[in-house]
Amino acid sequence: MSSVTDNRSPSPRWHILVFLAPALSIYTALMVIPLASTLKQSLYNRIGDAVAFVGFDNFSKLLVDPTWATSFWNALSNNFVFFLVHMALQNPIGIALAALLASPKLRLARFYRTAIFIPTILSFVIVGFVWKLILSPLWGVAPSLLKAIGLGWAFAPWLGREDSALIALSLVSVWQFVGMPMILIYAALLSIPDEVLEAAACDGIIGWSQFFKIKLPLILPTIGIASILTFVGNFNAFDLVYVSQGAQAGPNYSTDLLGTFLYRTFFGFQLQLGDTYMGATIASMMLLLILFVVCTYLFFVQRRLQRYQF
Repeated sequence: MSSVTDNRSPSPRWHILVFLAPALSIYTALMVIPLASTLKQSLYNRIGDAVAFVGFDNFSKLLVDPTWATSFWNALSNNFVFFLVHMALQNPIGIALAALLASPKLRLARFYRTAIFIPTILSFVIVGFVWKLILSPLWGVAPSLLKAIGLGWAFAPWLGREDSALIALSLVSVWQFVGMPMILIYAALLSIPDEVLEAAACDGIIGWSQFFKIKLPLILPTIGIASILTFVGNFNAFDLVYVSQGAQAGPNYSTDLLGTFLYRTFFGFQLQLGDTYMGATIASMMLLLILFVVCTYLFFVQRRLQRYQF
């Protein structure tokens, strides 16, 4: 009895496209088309009563022309300070909290984990107004709390001073989002097999020594992802500054970020008319900057980090 070989090519899996179509349609309508429209608009400008193609003149104007460059470089430098504060405090604190919560000896770990993560899901409006009230020198509770512990002399109107407003807002943002790297790294720590930790304990590696020698190398890829998410979130920051300091990001633009600079440019503010073409240029610069850093990390850093499959 001869067997018949079926040489027909496998039928295309059309059902996959059917299931992907709704999500792709929504993503294209809400993300791809507006993004392409913004990039296209950044290459045009209004000359007289007509809209003309100007190529990269808008980008040159943004980077070089003192009318735009001063505000742009100020916002960009503030964004880097904002990000560096998060990298110096938020992620290390998140790693330390995750290590403590992952300890089997810690009681009420679920309560602590929930309490730390709750600010992450709060509205920027709530966080901004609450902290503005707390730090107010007139009716805030910060002066009285510092006096109660003998540090009343250390209080200052931090949000009203150019030299401290940006750092104060950065610390508020760190307080709100420290739960994000904590929960990511906590999940990574829980994924480490008990056999690895037991083998380390047999070799006398326990406690914090075990964390630094065994656990930390295993979770480096997760720490890298948390860092890149921090970068993307910080360079898209807008809400907290807008709620706390207004669209002008006072005092004297000392808390101005690329997001608030984009808002004022695109929509206008008070007597300043909006310029949609320069606003699109700023948005495109933000996209290119974020894209460059993310791609650099993914291709040159993440690929070098050792991944362990358990």
